[in-house]
Amino acid sequence: MSSKAEVAVSYDLDPEFFRLWLDSRMNYTCAVFDDTDDLDTAQLAKLDVLHDFARITPESRVLDIGCGWGNNLAYLTQERNVARAHGITLSEAQYDDIVRRDLPGVTVSCLDFRDFAPSETFDAVQSICMIEHVCTPEEARAGHAVARYRDYFYKAWTWTSPGAYFALQTGLRDRLPRRPEEARELSWLSKTIFPGGMTPRAEDLIMAVGPYWEVMQLRTRRKDYELTTTHWRTRLRANESEIRDRWGNELFETYDRYLTCCINSFARRHMSLSQWCLRRVDDPE
Repeated sequence: MSSKAEVAVSYDLDPEFFRLWLDSRMNYTCAVFDDTDDLDTAQLAKLDVLHDFARITPESRVLDIGCGWGNNLAYLTQERNVARAHGITLSEAQYDDIVRRDLPGVTVSCLDFRDFAPSETFDAVQSICMIEHVCTPEEARAGHAVARYRDYFYKAWTWTSPGAYFALQTGLRDRLPRRPEEARELSWLSKTIFPGGMTPRAEDLIMAVGPYWEVMQLRTRRKDYELTTTHWRTRLRANESEIRDRWGNELFETYDRYLTCCINSFARRHMSLSQWCLRRVDDPE
C-alpha cells in the first residue's frame, strides 16, 4: 500500500493547480466519451456509469474508497439525492478540501483503508482509480499482487450488506513497452508522479476478486483515457504562464511530461482503463 508520504506527492499539491487543468468537478480519473467530446460532460457520464454499476438508490448507504476531492460524493448527494455517503482518503489536502466544502449528507475519513472500521455496513461501494495504490511495485515484483488485491476486496466485503454492488474503476497494465525509452518514461512516471503505486493487471484482479465479489460486467476504455489525458494536457498548456508564475517551471514541465507519457502509453496499449460491476458473494465459503 502506498504510504501517506507517497500519496502526498501525488495529491497534496495546491488544489488550485489541479483546478486549472481538470474538469470543473475536479475528476482526476478517466472520463466516458461515448456521446460527447466535451470533458465536463464526459466526466459526468463516468459518474453516471459508476452510479449505475453500484446499483445506487437515494436510500443507499454508499462508501467511496479513495474519494479524492469529494467530487463523486457531491454528485451522489447533490444530484442523485443519496442521503448518506462516506469517503475514505489518505490525502490530507483532499480531506481538508472535503471538510471545507461541508457537503450535506457527506462524511469522510482520512486514513489507510485497512484501518477503516465503520459502525454500520454499506449498501453500495465505489472506488475510482484508488486500487492502483494497494500494491507497491516491490510487492508486485515479489509475487504478492494477487494477495494484496484479495485483501482489499475482502475488506470491502466486510463493510457491505448482503446484496451490495461494487463499482470499480482502475487503470490496467497491458502490453510491455518494446522500446527502452518508452519503458524508461513509464518508470519515470511511476516513481515521480505516483510513487509507491502500481497499476494492476486484469488477470490479477480476476484471481483476487472471486471469493468475495462476482464480476457481472467489465468494460475497458483505453481510448477514453487517451482522450481524457489529451484534454488535460491541452488545458495544462493553455495555463502554462500562470502555472510557471505561481508554482515554478519544474512543476509545469513535470506534469507536461507526465501527461504526454500517459497519452502515448494509452495510444500504444501499454496501459488501459477498466470499469467493473461487481456483485457481493453473500456466502463466500
